[in-house]
Amino acid sequence: MSPEHNSIRHDRDSVARTALALLDEVGLADLSMRRIAARLDVQPSALYWHFASKQDLLADLSDRITTAIGSSETDVLATARAIRDSLFAHRDGAELVLSTYALRRGSFLAQTALIAALRRSDVDDAEDRAAALLHFVLGHATLVQQRMHADSYGALPADGPVDVTAGLDRVFDLGVTALSGVERSPAAPR
Repeated sequence: MSPEHNSIRHDRDSVARTALALLDEVGLADLSMRRIAARLDVQPSALYWHFASKQDLLADLSDRITTAIGSSETDVLATARAIRDSLFAHRDGAELVLSTYALRRGSFLAQTALIAALRRSDVDDAEDRAAALLHFVLGHATLVQQRMHADSYGALPADGPVDVTAGLDRVFDLGVTALSGVERSPAAPR
């Protein structure tokens, strides 16, 4: 593609928004720099003006997925639910955030929100508990997304439950409550 062919200039934000839209369409496994570039009608090398590597782009997407969490939630369980729900808002959102977190490149917003919620609950070891909670939330959300994908492809056993996520809210709440050391708020049923 020649510069004359593509007169639209893309910035970091437009590249990331396009990548996030593609993530929702094709999933993490099929999200490539080549595919993003094709959607933007540019050469793949043009993306590297905005992101030094695909991992940098994925870290940015991870932050975008979790940015809505903030620390506005009133308690630990509500914060954990907000994180989980933000992961569910995007196809393979949990897997993407988990992978960037594993490489220490993303998910800082989620961990910061958990630390703040734990501190509001007067938990002494808020940083350690926040890390444990984030591990649990990421693992739980990844499990649920994997089950939903398998169900959508008919890959689950036919004799299993109709709703592949049945009972998982209860398990999620139990795990968050146990790990946080904070009693569940009576005003927070799900």
